[in-house]
Amino acid sequence: MKHVTKILYDNAALLVLVLLLVGCSDKEVDSGSKESSSAAVRVEATAEIEESHQVEEYSEEELLTEVDEVTTGAPIEIETASEETSNENSTITTGSEVENPLSKYSSAEIEYARVWLQLGPNQEIDELNVLHIPAGEPLNPDDDTDVSYPEGVIQLSGSRLVDGSVTYSGNGDGTINVYHVPLRWYGGFAPPDDLEKDEIIEEMENIIENTELVYIDTGTDEKIIDLIEVLSIH
Repeated sequence: MKHVTKILYDNAALLVLVLLLVGCSDKEVDSGSKESSSAAVRVEATAEIEESHQVEEYSEEELLTEVDEVTTGAPIEIETASEETSNENSTITTGSEVENPLSKYSSAEIEYARVWLQLGPNQEIDELNVLHIPAGEPLNPDDDTDVSYPEGVIQLSGSRLVDGSVTYSGNGDGTINVYHVPLRWYGGFAPPDDLEKDEIIEEMENIIENTELVYIDTGTDEKIIDLIEVLSIH
């Protein structure tokens, strides 16, 4: 084994001497100079191993393996650890994705809540009633006028008259057509005696012809969920 070690030292010393001579004759730095630097490091590593261990206890293969570990092992281990850390961080990022809190509700329920949140006269309601009114139904079911809805509409209202109402039709693009129809015509009473029937019809036709186009915001998820929880669909 000592004979093997001596051969390694002799060869390394000879290689260093040759490379130094080449370096003196050619001052350009090329791939050969990098190889000589690597060889010098290997020689120094071998010397350090010999000082800290009994060389005769190593086989030639074991000695060369440990030299490789000293000269090249550390950077490889650091790179591998870095890759593992990167993968771990990637997993954490993927796992932190939060599910949409509105995903368990239907699009219709979300629409009702968003419309009321934006247009409802009173937000402090105990119940949000949803009434689907088909096309052809009169604007005032308690009156004998001939003015009817030209399309199906949705009427939202609270449980109390003071809560108000919103009557609209959806366009399927985030906008709605708002019909400014009162929840109770004339407060639930008969029309005033001085109000002619022609005037009533004109007022209703004006509502039909002048719907308001409104874009509905998405609103706050928490408030949307609170309104969905009190929905009562008829």
